[in-house]
Amino acid sequence: MPENIKIYDVIIVGAGPAGMTAATYASRANLSVLMLDRGIYGGQMNNTAEVENYPGFDSILGPDLAEKMYSSSTQFGAEYGFGTVERVELKDDLKYIHTDMDDYVAKAVIIATGSEHIHLGADGEEEYQGRGVSYCAVCDGAFFRDEDVVVVGGGDSAIEEGLYLTNLAKSVTVLHRRDKLRAQQIIQDRAFANPKMSFMWHTEVEAITGDNDKVTGLDVINNQTKEKSHIDAAGAFIYVGLKANNQGFENLDITDSEGWILTDDKMQTTIPGIFAVGDVRVKDLRQITTAVGDGGLAGQGVYDYISHLQTAVQTTTTD
Repeated sequence: MPENIKIYDVIIVGAGPAGMTAATYASRANLSVLMLDRGIYGGQMNNTAEVENYPGFDSILGPDLAEKMYSSSTQFGAEYGFGTVERVELKDDLKYIHTDMDDYVAKAVIIATGSEHIHLGADGEEEYQGRGVSYCAVCDGAFFRDEDVVVVGGGDSAIEEGLYLTNLAKSVTVLHRRDKLRAQQIIQDRAFANPKMSFMWHTEVEAITGDNDKVTGLDVINNQTKEKSHIDAAGAFIYVGLKANNQGFENLDITDSEGWILTDDKMQTTIPGIFAVGDVRVKDLRQITTAVGDGGLAGQGVYDYISHLQTAVQTTTTD
């Protein structure tokens, strides 16, 4: 290892609500902290139009909440940098993080890389991505003013984003493969009461169609009757599930069979000094509030881990 390389107490990979909260706790405990992210801080909050279930705010825009969290996360000296993790090496008590931008060394690592939307795998989905196929209504909804659009999915994200789209689009049709929604009841009530929203049950997408420039519709099938039909639409917003962003950490053997990282109730993985927080780990509820809780526990856990390392070194030196 080069003599001049900085060894951080902790490197936090990911700067969503979990990562930023961990940075606040760890840096406030006087640890040297680096947050690494492959994009702008805030994670999925940047794609959320309105947050109504975060304590302290009746309602707040996702990007505004991200800005406030970032300010808190850096006030005690935590650094922020860019990079996509490609692999992690473990040597003695140190963790070597190799990214596409640079290499880093830390005594502990907190994985806060979150999750990403699963694609349908339907014909035309990749071809028309960015030209009518979207996974973020907040990002792209303005392109579909007074147009007919569809939302694929039945969970919280799908219905919340569908409701957001009703402020812009002419109509929003929700396609769901089951006969009832999985979203929270309060969100369902709003959706069913919205005159711009309609629902097609037991419906799956076979293909997304269009011309060379943009989406023009979807070919769908009823998974009960097997009847096929076509829906005219200018946009398709897809929310059918999430997968863990565990790239770069695959060699550590800390995930379940689906790729979600396993931790104990202190956010510690089976590898000492490696923690995981937020949407990337196995958990029942993936919300900003639970991510923040994870981050607080990991920030304190890292402090305890570093303190233990220092005590061990002092004891060895004394002996």
